[in-house]
Amino acid sequence: MPATPAPAASSASRRVLRWAWRAALVLLALALTLALGFTLFAVSALPTLQPWHTELLRNEFDADRHKDLDFAGYQRLEQQLFDELQAKTAQWARDGIDPACPRPAAVPSPVAPDDCASLADEAFRTSRFNSGGWVQRLVEGAPYNRSFRMTPDKVAGHALLVHGLTDSPYSMRAMASSLHGRGIDVTVLRLPGHGTLPSMMTEMSARDWTAAVRIAARDVAARVGPGQPFYVGGYSSGGTLVLQYALDALQDASLRRPDRVLLVSPAIELTRVAALAEVIDIFTVVPLPELDKARWQAVAPEFDPYKFNSFPVNASRQINRATRALQRSLEDAQRAGRLAQLPPVVTWQSVVDSTVGSAGVVDQVYARLRGPAHRLVMFDINRVPELAGVARPTARALIERMERAPRGYTFDLVSNASRQQARIEVRRLAPDGAAELRATVLDWPANLVSLGHVALPFPADDPVYGFLPGSGRDGIPSIGSWLLRGENGAITLSLGSLTRLRSNPFWPLIDEDVAALVAQDLAAPRR
Repeated sequence: MPATPAPAASSASRRVLRWAWRAALVLLALALTLALGFTLFAVSALPTLQPWHTELLRNEFDADRHKDLDFAGYQRLEQQLFDELQAKTAQWARDGIDPACPRPAAVPSPVAPDDCASLADEAFRTSRFNSGGWVQRLVEGAPYNRSFRMTPDKVAGHALLVHGLTDSPYSMRAMASSLHGRGIDVTVLRLPGHGTLPSMMTEMSARDWTAAVRIAARDVAARVGPGQPFYVGGYSSGGTLVLQYALDALQDASLRRPDRVLLVSPAIELTRVAALAEVIDIFTVVPLPELDKARWQAVAPEFDPYKFNSFPVNASRQINRATRALQRSLEDAQRAGRLAQLPPVVTWQSVVDSTVGSAGVVDQVYARLRGPAHRLVMFDINRVPELAGVARPTARALIERMERAPRGYTFDLVSNASRQQARIEVRRLAPDGAAELRATVLDWPANLVSLGHVALPFPADDPVYGFLPGSGRDGIPSIGSWLLRGENGAITLSLGSLTRLRSNPFWPLIDEDVAALVAQDLAAPRR
C-alpha cells in the first residue's frame, strides 16, 4: 500500500521548528561570544580585585530566608551585618590584605618590608574601610550607611525614603532633613547589598529590595495617625522601587497607599544594552579565581564613604529587571484604568543624566499621568553664551518637545532667566497651557555647565559632596570640592573622576518645594 504523503501543515511545522532551532543556536552563539569577549576584557583590563570585591558577609537580608522579619528585626539583622563588617575591616587593618606581606607574630617572610607598601595595602589605607583613615574622619564613622529614622518632637506625618544603586541612606539625608524640619517622621531604608562591601552587590537581588521596601513601608504605615499624610520617596533605583510600591498598592489591599510619591532622578528606563548584563558574566560559573573579574563592569578605588565606586554586572542585571518590571506595571495600570488612583507624583530631574537618562521619566511615567498635582521639575543646562558653542543640542530638544506637546501634568523648568545671564528662574506650565514665572536669587556658579544624576539630592555645602569651597569637616575638604590638576598616576584615583558635579547649587528650590507640599497636605482635610 503506497505511503500517505505528509500533510503540508506538518511539513511547514517542521520547517518552522528547524528555523526556531537555528535561531536559538545563533542566539546562544552570540551570547557566548559576547560573554567571552567581556570576560577577556575584564581579566586583562580591570585592576586587581581587592578583598572587598571578593569576600562576602553572612548577615545580609535575604527575601526568602528572612521573609518573616518586621522592620525591627530587619534593623537587628542589619546591626549584626555591620558588626561583621567591623570585625572584617579590623582584621584587614591588623593582618594586612596582601598575603605576600609578613604578618605580626608570623614566621619571617622572604618578602622585603619595602615591598609591603604594595598596591593592595595602599588601596586599603586610602579606602573607606580604613577606620583610621581620612575618609572615616571626614564622615565621623559613616553612620548613614545603615537605615535610620528622624523623629520630630511633634509628628505631623510619616515618610519612607529609599536610596539608589551603589549608594547608601546618606543620599536621602538632605531630603529627610527637609521633611523632618516640617514635622514629618522620616525612615530611610538601607537596601540589601549596600552600605558595607562592594562584593555584597554581586549577591543582591531586586526581590530582596522589594521585600525590604515592603517591610519598611508596613512599619511606617502602622505609625501613621489619623489625618496624617504618608509619603514614599526615592532617589535613582530607590525611585524605581517606591513608584513600584505605589502601583502595587493600587491593587493590593494589604499595602498602605501613600498620599504622595517623591522622586529624585528616578531610574525608569535603561538603555537596551543593559539587558546584556543577563549573559556577559556567564563564564564566572567556572570556579577559577582568574575569572572573578568577569563579575565586574568597573573596579575602582573605594574612597567614597557612602557610595561604591566599583560596579558589578549583577547590579546592572538587577536594576534592569526592576525597571522592566516597573514599565510593565505602568502599562498594566494604564490599561486597567488604575493610574487615575495614583497619588500625586512629584519628580526632580536633571535634563542631562548620564546614569539613567532623562527621557524615561517623561515618556514612561508622566506621559501616562493626568492631573495638575503630578509635577515634573526639570533642571536645564546652563544657557549662558560662553557655553553655547560646546553645549549638546539634545538637552534642549527634550525640553522643547515637552513644552510643545500636550501635557496632563504640571511642568516646571528651572533655567536661565535669559541667555545673557546666570540668574535662574522657574517657569511653570500647567496642563491647560497657563504659564507663570517665579524669580529666584540663585545663579549658575561659574564654570558649571549642568547638574546631573549624582548631584541632585545633595546641598551645595554638603560636608561630604558639597562643591562649595570650605565644604567638609574638621579641616578635611569634601569630596565634591576637590578640583585637582596634575598627571594621572600621581594620586590613587583618576583625575577625570573629580570633575563630575556631586551636589546641587539649586537645592534650596527642592527644599522650598518640599515645604510647600507638606504645608499643602497638612492643610488639606484628610480622613
